[in-house]
Amino acid sequence: MFEFKITAQDRHARSGIFTTPYGQLRTPVFAPVGTQATVKALTPAQVSDLGASLVLANTYHLYLRPGDDLIRELGGLHRFMQWPHPLLTDSGGFQVFSLADTREVDEDGVTFKSHIDGSVHRFTPEKSIAIQENLGGDIIMAFDECADPSNPVYIKDAMERTHRWAERSLKAKSRDDQALFAIIQGGVDPDLRTDSARFIASLDTPGIAIGGLSVGETKQQMHATLDVVTPLLPEDKPRYLMGVGTPEDILNGIARGVDIFDCVLPTRLARHHAAFAPGGRLNLMNAGFARDERPVDESCDCYTCRTFTRAYLRHLIAARELLAGTLLSIHNLRALVRLVDQIRDCIEKGTFEGSLPGLLEMWAQNAGRGGGRQTIEAEK
Repeated sequence: MFEFKITAQDRHARSGIFTTPYGQLRTPVFAPVGTQATVKALTPAQVSDLGASLVLANTYHLYLRPGDDLIRELGGLHRFMQWPHPLLTDSGGFQVFSLADTREVDEDGVTFKSHIDGSVHRFTPEKSIAIQENLGGDIIMAFDECADPSNPVYIKDAMERTHRWAERSLKAKSRDDQALFAIIQGGVDPDLRTDSARFIASLDTPGIAIGGLSVGETKQQMHATLDVVTPLLPEDKPRYLMGVGTPEDILNGIARGVDIFDCVLPTRLARHHAAFAPGGRLNLMNAGFARDERPVDESCDCYTCRTFTRAYLRHLIAARELLAGTLLSIHNLRALVRLVDQIRDCIEKGTFEGSLPGLLEMWAQNAGRGGGRQTIEAEK
């Protein structure tokens, strides 16, 4: 049911097709984040029209509200949110460690308080898998512990616990129509990452996720970690870099053999009046755009750029109109979808390696701060 076929390779960069029950994913692929079963400010039809083929939904949030049992009762997440394409659900592990007010970790699992009302809950590997089976995503995640990268002693303990939890997640899984990805941890320590990559690869899951990055480490540390990890992974399994999605990060990840990305950044930037653009991110609240009749990006084919001027977008922002967030979300998401489409085309033609320096120069100024998993707080 789940098959990954590499269609072209340019050095480490790969293009491929991952087959799921809800359709084929052409990789590399960027997945918009639908934290609460919705990509913020957009309808599912709009997200689909942007060319997105995969959406991520959040296990922790949907467990708390409206509840995974209710979503199962109403036909599962695809039907609940009216998304006809593949869905990915995370394990809830990252949110338990980043959003829960208080938490206690033991070998069996994590007890935590809801960030919504302070009620007490407990996640174990078995519980996380049960929730994700109720939600019904095509790709699901093993329960993991994303530890503070500043504590090297604890990172090793958390990595080893993640390995044991991955084995328990595999045993708990009962649905054949869901692909479970196990998660590599280990901070930025190359020896720990090597151990984790080898262990997770040995589990022979349909795909492999790389967690614990874009949580405060430098770009150089992220790249060095990927340089250690990806050569140790099987060629015939898709590789998912969790919570990473600036244009620069996508380019660097693909160059190191990553296939799947997700990030809250495009819609978060839109709500803060910012737009991706070649040569540098635009802050459209700036008064200098008040009479600017150009689109956000003259090379972009999205509805926003085909239809509206920077001046109009700046007016919407100044007037605090909700449409501003929708139009900027359309552009930002389309920008990343177009980027991965362009990269895929380059890989197929064998020109990606030669094009990479120019693409990095064009998009590097769109990185800034808050491009990774730490920004999930803003998506609550």
